[in-house]
Amino acid sequence: MRRLLLTLFILTPLLCLAQNEDVEDQEVMDLTATVINAQTDFPLESVHVINLNQVKGTITDQNGKFTIPAAVNDTLYLSYLGFKTQKVRVTNDMFRFGDTKIALTELAYALEEVIVRPYQLTGYLEIDVKNLPINNSRQYSISGLPTSYEAGNKNPSAVTKVLGAILNPADLLRNLFGKKPRQMRKLRQIKEDDNIRDLLASKFDRETLMELLQLEKVDIEDILNNCNYSKSFIQTANDLQILDAISSCYEEYKVLNRKQ
Repeated sequence: MRRLLLTLFILTPLLCLAQNEDVEDQEVMDLTATVINAQTDFPLESVHVINLNQVKGTITDQNGKFTIPAAVNDTLYLSYLGFKTQKVRVTNDMFRFGDTKIALTELAYALEEVIVRPYQLTGYLEIDVKNLPINNSRQYSISGLPTSYEAGNKNPSAVTKVLGAILNPADLLRNLFGKKPRQMRKLRQIKEDDNIRDLLASKFDRETLMELLQLEKVDIEDILNNCNYSKSFIQTANDLQILDAISSCYEEYKVLNRKQ
């Protein structure tokens, strides 16, 4: 019996220490690493790095180094023009040993033949004007951006569409927002980080936005369609404009949903 008590007395502090180490592993600390070219081992400057869990962003300096708040098991998303985007899981060793190097691989682009077909103009204004395509979409102003953008035709407004979505539980808009509440709550955090906003402003492929919100591209398009944004806007807007559009629609959805 005494031996058993002695053994427990010795093991208890060790178990407590192990538990404390596990807790410390989850603490958010500054992680420093270097991004290099996988082919040349040269450091890459101005690589965008986003912590998808903490919703924080930064860029690498001229030596390829970056520092970002992170915890063990967080996921870092690295993006650089001409290189394949990469996701990296944060480990204990990255904090313990430092000097972590993350290699990005260059993309190989195959240029395809491009055929340019100019408008067949006659020189007569009355005829040429009739032959030019007409865009019936009205303009939509997004707060924080200096210019306005395409936002659907003159059919029911975005508020009306959202209201219809709430009154009809089967509607896709409510289903998407309802199934992704945590991802939608990230919207405000994303908009507050200047580095993430700068990256999204330069992106048109929705790839980074999909990773941040954990939404598929088709979900993003469905949300915008149900909020009465035009096909032209959805196809041509950059990721920051798309983010602001989703955010605006989501805020309207929350306000109207509280009134039920």
